[in-house]
Amino acid sequence: MEAIIDVNNLCKTFKIHKRGTGFKGAVKNIFHPIYEYKKAVNDVSFSIKEGEMVGFIGPNGAGKSTTVKMLSGILYPDGGDITVAGYVPHKQRKEYVANIGVVFGQKSQISWDLSPLDSYEVIKHIYKIPDKKYKENLERFTELLDMGKFINQPVRQLSLGQRMRADIAAALLHSPKIVFFDEPTIGIDVVGKDKIRKFIKTLNRTDNITMIFTTHDMQDIEKTCERLIIIDDGKKLYDGSLENVKKGYVSSRIIEAEFESLPITLDLPDTEITDVENNAMKKLISFNTDEVSVNDLMTALMNTHNIKDVSIREPEIDAIIRDIYEGKIVMN
Repeated sequence: MEAIIDVNNLCKTFKIHKRGTGFKGAVKNIFHPIYEYKKAVNDVSFSIKEGEMVGFIGPNGAGKSTTVKMLSGILYPDGGDITVAGYVPHKQRKEYVANIGVVFGQKSQISWDLSPLDSYEVIKHIYKIPDKKYKENLERFTELLDMGKFINQPVRQLSLGQRMRADIAAALLHSPKIVFFDEPTIGIDVVGKDKIRKFIKTLNRTDNITMIFTTHDMQDIEKTCERLIIIDDGKKLYDGSLENVKKGYVSSRIIEAEFESLPITLDLPDTEITDVENNAMKKLISFNTDEVSVNDLMTALMNTHNIKDVSIREPEIDAIIRDIYEGKIVMN
């Protein structure tokens, strides 16, 4: 399958006015301004196939928002090439925007004083959506996002979760090929997040829409994406599967074992054993897979103790990404 997004050696540098302090500094800035240059994106390359769901993440100031703005045609790159759905975004913006959708978690694209349905009618005319397609999408999105109870209410009366669902529907009404999500579930309760994530996955599967997520909520990434691109200081650190981040870059594991009868001692070298609160029959066994074989440890447990239940805990993705940002895990 050919790439729908192709980015090669992308660069973007910002010229920043460096202000002096005090009155003298302010006057000096007028006649002799000083500038510094910040390379926000530095030689970044990647390609994304049609229908992929990709998490594009990084700490604040990493360059991810700048990259997405260049992908959506808002910013011009200083160097490198971008092709999205056959268009060069910053050169063919008018034709290009008809093929993309953008969802900003902190900025609504539907009118505050109108109902979602009234805003959808406006969007229908802006994008010249055929009547049949508009009706099909509206009915489908209303059902999948459970919007029937509030679709005719003014947006100002909606909860944050309801408004976000209405915004997502607005961005997808014209059946875009690619959708950029920026913090799509920020500030939303657990139930609302679950509805949005299920809708996104369903639409990706049924309509084969390519989706890119920039978010600080790693649950959004873990629940929707299989691929992860990590960027920091303007450079790409990682591009691969989410599962490989868990397996390839973290060696610590925890076995949770529940015993039929409490063992007098647990002789398990190179492990750390802790109790589980409110259950004396359970133990947490922490170990490093570089030092201890999972199979050997499980065999030792099963052969020498009466085990009622046992499970291996996967590392939390939030902790993994935090360690990558802080340099505790070095990406290859």
